[in-house]
Amino acid sequence: MTPPLGRRQLLAAAGATSAAFTLTGTDGTAHAAADRAAAEPTAVRPFPLTAVTLLDSPFRDNQRRNSAYLRFVDLDRLLHTFRTNVRLPSTAQPCGGWEGPDVELRGHSTGHLLSGLALAYANTGDTVLRDKGRTLVAELARCQAASPGAGFRTGYLSAFPESFFDRLEAGTGVWAPYYTIHKIMAGLVEQYRLTGNEQALDVVLRQARWVDARTSGLSYERMQQVLETEFGGMNDVLADLHALTGNTAWLDAAERFTHAQVFDPLAQGEDRLAGLHANTQIPKMVGALRLWEEGLPERYRTIAANFWKIVTGHHSYVIGGNSNGEAFHEPDVVAGQLSDNTCENCNSYNMLKLTRLLHFHTPDRVELLDFYERALLNQLLGEQDPDSEHGFNIYYTGLAPGSVKRQPSFMGADPDVYSTDYDNFSCDHGTGMETQAKFADTIYTHDEHALLVNLFVPSQVVWRERGITWRQTTGFPDRSTTTLTVIAGRSAHRLRVRVPSWASGARAALNGRALPDRPKPGTWLTLERTWRAGDRVEVSLPMRTVVEPTPDDPDVQAVLHGPVVLAGAFGDRADPWLSRLDVDSVRQESSDPLRFTARADDTDVTLLPIARVHHQHYSVYWLTGEPPSPPPEFAAWHRFDETSGTTASDATGNGRTAQLVAGAAWLADGRIGGAVALDGVNGHVALAEDLLAGASAYSLATWVRLDGRPGTWSRIFDLGTGVTANLFLTPLSGDGTLRYAITAGGAGAEQRIDAEPLPTDRWVHVAVAYGDGTAVLYVDGAETGRNTAVTVEPRRFGNHVRAGYVGRSQYADPYLKGAVDDFRVYGRALSAAEVATLARPT
Repeated sequence: MTPPLGRRQLLAAAGATSAAFTLTGTDGTAHAAADRAAAEPTAVRPFPLTAVTLLDSPFRDNQRRNSAYLRFVDLDRLLHTFRTNVRLPSTAQPCGGWEGPDVELRGHSTGHLLSGLALAYANTGDTVLRDKGRTLVAELARCQAASPGAGFRTGYLSAFPESFFDRLEAGTGVWAPYYTIHKIMAGLVEQYRLTGNEQALDVVLRQARWVDARTSGLSYERMQQVLETEFGGMNDVLADLHALTGNTAWLDAAERFTHAQVFDPLAQGEDRLAGLHANTQIPKMVGALRLWEEGLPERYRTIAANFWKIVTGHHSYVIGGNSNGEAFHEPDVVAGQLSDNTCENCNSYNMLKLTRLLHFHTPDRVELLDFYERALLNQLLGEQDPDSEHGFNIYYTGLAPGSVKRQPSFMGADPDVYSTDYDNFSCDHGTGMETQAKFADTIYTHDEHALLVNLFVPSQVVWRERGITWRQTTGFPDRSTTTLTVIAGRSAHRLRVRVPSWASGARAALNGRALPDRPKPGTWLTLERTWRAGDRVEVSLPMRTVVEPTPDDPDVQAVLHGPVVLAGAFGDRADPWLSRLDVDSVRQESSDPLRFTARADDTDVTLLPIARVHHQHYSVYWLTGEPPSPPPEFAAWHRFDETSGTTASDATGNGRTAQLVAGAAWLADGRIGGAVALDGVNGHVALAEDLLAGASAYSLATWVRLDGRPGTWSRIFDLGTGVTANLFLTPLSGDGTLRYAITAGGAGAEQRIDAEPLPTDRWVHVAVAYGDGTAVLYVDGAETGRNTAVTVEPRRFGNHVRAGYVGRSQYADPYLKGAVDDFRVYGRALSAAEVATLARPT
């Protein structure tokens, strides 16, 4: 829920073109607007949640399940660690997951619960939820009052001791204490703002004074060190307190949470997000925009706007989500970053908060709402299990081939299990309690003279200031029309309906009479007249079925129908590679509900909206085009006998030269003639592209000398398309083994061979040979491990194998320190005798 409008809310915003009609009479005659600019707002406001009602739809179904959970969850269990932290008695059973008594993030879910209860009450009027929130606030107030008796400073409120902040300020390591404090404070603000709970305001102001006292004594340098640990949206909630109280002390405190390392590049429009934990950054940007709204410099708005543009344009997947393994990676890499751990749902929860704020100030930017729609329809609406009574949620929306919606393994979940009542309180369990409670908050916005219809969701909005009630009836996205009807009141105002960028050939009719023009995609349909009960506007938004290529590999594509991402539904079958889709075979079988069919890997597959795919394997991205030809039997051979330059020749005559990069240098004294020395910092050998593209059998062999203990996950070799699809040999896995692995679905789908670690400080011959489902790992010519159940082959990587390295990983792993010699790549499986021959001393 967005805070009250700040001092900047009414500033002018950049406009975009709209399709505008002025309806001057009551007969429905349309005339071109004489002053189009006059029909375009400069800023808009949200309607309160109390003014918008969800009607029957999947959104309302999710809301009902979520409200059932909010009514069910036991406050005493969530309060247990708060009470024991301040020596108050508690006999409640502790919670699990990240609310466990020994987990450093404990307490965050209580903050989300405060918010969820307030949001759900505001939108549904359910007084049971309001009263439960009041009970929770009162018990937290008791804990806060008991804090000094437990040795904590006045105002402190948390489920963990204040010593966590001593550790944070000392830089000795702690999970994320301000992250949890933010969740609690934000929930208290929502309780005050949405339910009128004055005690919640008192408690949060006491906590804020504690934050102010704790941070005001830190030097700038020490505070910047503190900000290296995730702190949620502390700047956001402190800006809220300024909006609520007018006390500028809260803006001063909020500015202390300005993280220069992240903010400064963004202020210049620079993308330095690679390697950063994604959801750590997004709440900061919500807070940055709020600081600008509360009167602080334009720089804060620039930072937030640049971040949104960079993330949505260069770090997002087709469903609108971002991150792989919770981190941002190099820009415009999608096909190379597919896994079961893509698109953390917390990220999209926060990105929609940021998008919503940006929309208030630049309402004519249709692309903001297009993104909002994409993430809402495809990711957040589908994060909840429709078969669960309590609306259980997932953590990631995986985009690896054959993904399934479930909690990640680190939450201790069994396969195909969503969250539970008490056992895996993750951050996404928490944001899910809020997301499913506030679907109504952005469907409509308004200025003094116009009602904006932003999203196509069955709903009703009461514009009290105008004395008019509108109802939206739609079967979207199964039906490409929406109908807006005045069901009560009379008012002269503009009606503005978003025409999405995907809607080509949009049409509108007023009271059954077709309007003459077709508004362009990415604009607004604007109608102005004196509206009265019974007036009806029907808008047709044709949806086309298209494919959207990934930026890093145009042959890897997703299928969309309008804004809806279609996923192949594979039931209990999951091939661990991208299926090759015959794009021309995609056919719509049903429009209501949406269902398509296609041919993939010469098999019929059903395509459904991804939000509706549950309890089965699915694939969103597909390989398209023609498969590559297999490589030659002897694909490349680098003797590394050169003494100058950076090019390593290919002794096979195939012209597949390699390049020495950064700290890689020629070494005269190799195992056989010369070699390449690798410095362990950034030195590596970049192999030719497509060495093993199309291969169904292969072998790789080389001599390697490890200079001391290798870095964990460093690589002897690594070939693939990125972290989605690769084969590699590491001298030291996280399990302490020599490991060969191959995957076409990210790290979670690796097929492996583990063996004893390699000796160091001497030359060792290593080789891998694969054919007919069996991979064999050799060390010094002797077999050291095999896997007879390998199903992934390089031909499953895609049409290209662009990234191939010696001494470097596809991930941000350590570089290899040592030397390599006589590196060979074959398009066939070498026999044990052939490998033994290569490993013989010469």
